[in-house]
Parts: sequence; C-alpha cells; structure tokens
Amino acid sequence: MASFETMVQLLSPYPPGWGGTLLTGAVSTLAISAGAYLIGIVIGMAGALGKLSGNRALGVVLSFYTTMIRAVPELILIVGLYYAGTDGLNRLLQWAGMPPLEINGFAAAIAVLGFVQGAYMTEVLRGAILAIPGGQIEAARAFGMSPFLRFRRVVLPALIPNALPGLANLWLAVTKDSALVAVVGYQELALATRLAGASTKQYFLFFAAAALMYLAITLVSNLVFSLIERRVRRGQPALV
Repeated sequence: MASFETMVQLLSPYPPGWGGTLLTGAVSTLAISAGAYLIGIVIGMAGALGKLSGNRALGVVLSFYTTMIRAVPELILIVGLYYAGTDGLNRLLQWAGMPPLEINGFAAAIAVLGFVQGAYMTEVLRGAILAIPGGQIEAARAFGMSPFLRFRRVVLPALIPNALPGLANLWLAVTKDSALVAVVGYQELALATRLAGASTKQYFLFFAAAALMYLAITLVSNLVFSLIERRVRRGQPALV
C-alpha cells in the first residue's frame, strides 16, 4: 500500500502524477455520453412516433431494431458496429470510386452509443406518449391544430414529465456504457484509469479514484434531473 504522500503525488494533475490524465478521461466520458444521449433522444423520438404512426411496415422495422439492440450485449454491439460500420462505409465509398475514410474514434464512439441509446429511448418515449390522456389530443385535434402544433403544444409538454425518470436512468446508463468504447482504443476515463494503474502498479488507488469520479457524475446528474423534474412538474399535485 502506497503512503499518503505517494498517493497525493500519483493523483496530482501535474507530471509525474496521473490526475490530469484521469480528469481528461472524465471530460471525454462526459462529452461522449452527452453526444450519444442527444443522438439517442433524436432517434428515440423518431422511433416512438414511427411505432405509434400505425404504419405496419415501419412498425416491424422499428420493433426489430429495438428488440435486437436490447437483446444483444452493449459490448458486442459497440465492437461490431464500430468495425463493421467502418468497413461497410469504406466499401461503399470504394464502390462509389471515392477514397477510404479514416473514422475519428470520438465521433465513432458517439455514433455507436447513440444508436444503442436510441432503442431504449424509443420505448421510454413511446410509453410516455401512451400515458398522455387521449382526451387532450382529441381536444387539440378538435380545435383544428396541425399535427406539428399538436405535438409541440400538447404532446411534448405532457410526455416530458412521464418520460423524465426513464430519461434520467438512460443518462446514467450511457455514462457507464461509455467505458465500453475503450475496447476500440478511444481513451476515456476507464481506459485512462487502466493506463495509470498499469504504469504505476497502483491499481486500487486509480480504480478507487475513477469510482469516485463516476459517483460524482451520478450525484450531480441526479441533482440536475431533480431540478428539471421539479420545474416540469410545477403546478401538478405532489405524489405521495
């Protein structure tokens, strides 16, 4: 077990300490998570509306997408989508007579995690829309609102309180799933922790520090979502 002074030196943000590397990894984790989360929301909203549109062919495609993503472990999906997606894109470019494209690891991590998040977002948002009393939508339709106006002024404000607990859980899930992108070589907090531990042989110290960073992210995220929920539920009766 290292002495206290040694631990402080190893966790220092300045060389030879590894604290700066861990902080950089934590920033990368948040950036990847935020990008994937936003992409997931866009895909999820489109998927939820597509499933509820009544189009049978579209519904079958979306059901296959959500079922496949939720059935296959995230690690397999990330590795498969990263390498197969990159290879497929370059084959398509080659077929079109264009040079191969070097995929940026950061962009690829966001795209892959966002695609995975989209499946879970689809079901969360679909459930939130189904929880809206049908009379509200019928009343908006009776007033002659267009579908877009109906969605913006009736559906969206009503679905947010219903979807928020699920959306909060998915945000916490993606911050942890971002550690899986280390398998494709992009350095975020988990990979930075392993590198620091391997270089110093102080695995317990650095993994404990990483665990505290993930805990801090979770606590701050819970606070932010609590404030958002308090705002979107203002005027509603408190639940016992």
